[in-house]
Amino acid sequence: MTATLFFVQVLNGLQLGVLLFLIAAGLTLVFGVMDFINLAHGVQYMLGAYLAVAFYGVVGNFLFALIMALLASLAFGLLLEFLVFRHLYERDHLDQVIATFGIILFLNHAVRMVWGAAPLTLPMPDAFTGSVLLAPGQLYPVWRLVIIASGIAVAGGLYLLVTHTRIGMLVRAGATNARMVSALGVNIKRLFMIVFGFGTMLAGFAGVMIAPIISVEPGMGTNILILAFVVIVIGGIGSIRGAFVAALLIGLVDTLGRSFSIDVLRLVMAPSPARTVGPAIASILIYVLMAIVLFLRPAGLFPARGR
Repeated sequence: MTATLFFVQVLNGLQLGVLLFLIAAGLTLVFGVMDFINLAHGVQYMLGAYLAVAFYGVVGNFLFALIMALLASLAFGLLLEFLVFRHLYERDHLDQVIATFGIILFLNHAVRMVWGAAPLTLPMPDAFTGSVLLAPGQLYPVWRLVIIASGIAVAGGLYLLVTHTRIGMLVRAGATNARMVSALGVNIKRLFMIVFGFGTMLAGFAGVMIAPIISVEPGMGTNILILAFVVIVIGGIGSIRGAFVAALLIGLVDTLGRSFSIDVLRLVMAPSPARTVGPAIASILIYVLMAIVLFLRPAGLFPARGR
């Protein structure tokens, strides 16, 4: 293990963390404000990537494809909210889980019908195709740094929106006591729609940003959704600050654990069992972290006030 390799993996962990934050931020607001469990949030991440690929094929420009994909993700999220989700707000959590799981199955099959089952790729912008030199012989892709910077910028903007604007005040109040906010004359349905649409757009943005690095394929949102729920549990339901801290923490723990677990275990056991045990331990580290946090702070690291 070298210092340069460790630094590279820290950057990879930060990249994963900001992507998790983009997905978890909308999900934690939806859960915190609306008390609504939306398992279909991961497909918005998938759709964002597919829409960017489709629009890039039409306009041939990444920036335009990004903007169009975000607008389409927002519109599609609002459409789903109007046609399906708003009819589930008063239902119990089991009904919400079953209904949104059905939407996952439907949209995954719809994606296969429209774009096929073969993985697709999205070319990254020409200006960001190069690499930066971290150390002699060690290059790091510029696009990964762009993802980190974009995620941090969105986190900062979202923090200002939630803490320093009227709509942010209503969102924070709704996360604390939605019934009281409604009783004070706030159009809670409109607030729910805004929160839901904004959350889907953030998930779509995450999908667009990661599309030049990984394959765009059906079901790509499933694993990332599981990690996003872990972020919410650790950070605290309804908390943007908690989601950001927890996302970065999970990104670093998961990436560093998978990269260096074998090397660490070799310090206390033979190489052969270390190669066997290391990956198994690395795959459960984030869940061990979640269990520790829940034991010490059952409401999460930074729960919304009133929870």
